[in-house]
Amino acid sequence: MGKTKKYCFGLCLLISVAINILFSINLYVGGGQWGEKKHEDSCQPVLSWSEKAAAEAEAVAAISCSGHGRAYVDGLVFEGQPICECFDCYGGSDCSELSPECSADADSGDPLFLEPFWMQHATESAVVISGWHRMSYRYADYTTMSKELENYIRKIHLLVGNAATEGRYIVFGIGSTQLLNAAVYALSSENSSSSSNVLASIPFYPMYKAQTAFFNSESFEFEGDTYSWQSNNSKNNEDVIEFVTSPNNPDGELKKSVLGGKTIYDHAYYWPHFTPITGPSDHDLMIFTLSKLTGHAGTRFGWAVIKDKDVYEKVLNYISIADLGISKDTQLRVLKLLKVAVEGDGKPLFEFAYNTMRERWDRLTSVFSKSTRFSIQKRHPLHCNFFNETRLASPAYAWVKCEREEDDDCGAVLEAGKIIGRIGSTFSAKDRYTRLSLIKSKYDFELLLQRLTELVLRENGSIQTM
Repeated sequence: MGKTKKYCFGLCLLISVAINILFSINLYVGGGQWGEKKHEDSCQPVLSWSEKAAAEAEAVAAISCSGHGRAYVDGLVFEGQPICECFDCYGGSDCSELSPECSADADSGDPLFLEPFWMQHATESAVVISGWHRMSYRYADYTTMSKELENYIRKIHLLVGNAATEGRYIVFGIGSTQLLNAAVYALSSENSSSSSNVLASIPFYPMYKAQTAFFNSESFEFEGDTYSWQSNNSKNNEDVIEFVTSPNNPDGELKKSVLGGKTIYDHAYYWPHFTPITGPSDHDLMIFTLSKLTGHAGTRFGWAVIKDKDVYEKVLNYISIADLGISKDTQLRVLKLLKVAVEGDGKPLFEFAYNTMRERWDRLTSVFSKSTRFSIQKRHPLHCNFFNETRLASPAYAWVKCEREEDDDCGAVLEAGKIIGRIGSTFSAKDRYTRLSLIKSKYDFELLLQRLTELVLRENGSIQTM
């Protein structure tokens, strides 16, 4: 009888140990719960709550739209099916209808040239968010900014070598646009009797003037061109805030401060695919944007790198009052994108982007080399520390000049040739200049090149009619 009890006890103990081992394997290796379905050839659980969302995203992404449009999960739906959103100049339910007389729209700075890269990296860059993801205003550390995302921002700057971030503060914003005015606010005079003068060198990004005027603050006002102000105020010690855009929008030039006082360095385009990286920018206040780094303009995310703690706290306070921080969903997506961007020491992303822009500039330069009526900005070779070789810049925009005396409205001349650009006066320059965007989709660029070629051929008398 005693032997039987010992045998039963031993058997029960063995079964108990076996059950606990199986439970541990399921919990820590399988990662699932009891009763959850698993793949037949794996211990990993199948998708549960995310399965429907993932299937929906895959199904919409698979809609071809004839290769001339996209369908989106958040797009319009007709009879239960997502509707194609067609690229410029294409129409029809499947975007297969081309409008032969369509103008090439080179006005927008939409960085769609990077879309093919992200389609090639669909698996690594996809994001699935649960319905209860980050519902709080804040993170567990009582801040509104993801520390992990901040770490990756510092990592990509260190990898590229375009900005000094050690010992600096970082603030997130809704694109760089929000941060531009936040920076002006932070640097503006606290003396209520006089406002700070905000300046930029012509040609300059129009948002500097538009935002400063729109907010109509008693603390600051836009005073126009830096050089003009300097010549009229050589002995004036009034408070001045200078925007320095480097590389510049619209002409791609690497700029430096003229006055050497309070400066806001707008480095939206200081990445290896637009300009050689000659060294890390080491200024007191620098602003960057995701849109020109990865192409995700619609994500609306930017960041400022700030040296002075008081300025940092003022910028942070501006963002907090304006928006209570940046969307947690946005921060998650940016984190996912930057993790892909730093893979392979950044070479896959930046080589793809640079090769695309270089090829566009080679073809564009070939067209303009045959013209005496139109010219574009000169590009200078510089050593790029990131690629470790000397390269020409490949700016996001062509700054086109109409050379004929009678062509004082270059935008109109190009528009007559079915090309839509952004006229020089938008950048406070002469309308003899027009900015053409080179960073839109492949289809946009091909149409732009076709229209430019037609203009040059007509100029040389090679064709009589279009």
